[in-house]
Amino acid sequence: MTPADPASVPRDAVPARVRLRPTMQSDLEYVVSLEQDPANLPYITPWERTQHEAAIRFPDFRHFIIESGDALASAGFLILIGCKSPHQSLELKRMVVQAQGGGVGRAALRYAKKVAFDDLGAHRFWLDVKVRNTRAKALYDSEGFVVEGTLRESVRTQDGFTSLIVMSMLQPEFLARRAQALELPA
Repeated sequence: MTPADPASVPRDAVPARVRLRPTMQSDLEYVVSLEQDPANLPYITPWERTQHEAAIRFPDFRHFIIESGDALASAGFLILIGCKSPHQSLELKRMVVQAQGGGVGRAALRYAKKVAFDDLGAHRFWLDVKVRNTRAKALYDSEGFVVEGTLRESVRTQDGFTSLIVMSMLQPEFLARRAQALELPA
């Protein structure tokens, strides 16, 4: 997610319709274009097209196109890693949303949590977020992720190095949020 004022996005802002569908080869031009968008580059470390191609085929990955609105138009993508982990620890490797502020990212994140915990049997669902990505950090905070620590100056940028904040949610935390109707139903 790219940053903006988190207060400008209502916590319950969810578009009319959002779904995740598996990414296909024909979607990769769209995926790469989102990663290369100058608005997104400061907040992600883009992959080569071949990395996305491998992620589509490799069983340990789940690569999804985020679709939203009544027409279910492409609105972004997300990648899960560790889907076959014997440790039941899955990573939200990347989530990029085309237009911020409409609740698409929040809705997609809720679907990603449902997939991680309900479908893939995760015990732990984790991610890292660049320190400067305050909008995404605020989303993850509001969606129940807990800060585990900071990987200091772990990513090289054009102007030096930046740190990553590691966050996670455990299955009991997810289930507690579901019991409070803060997550998608089973």
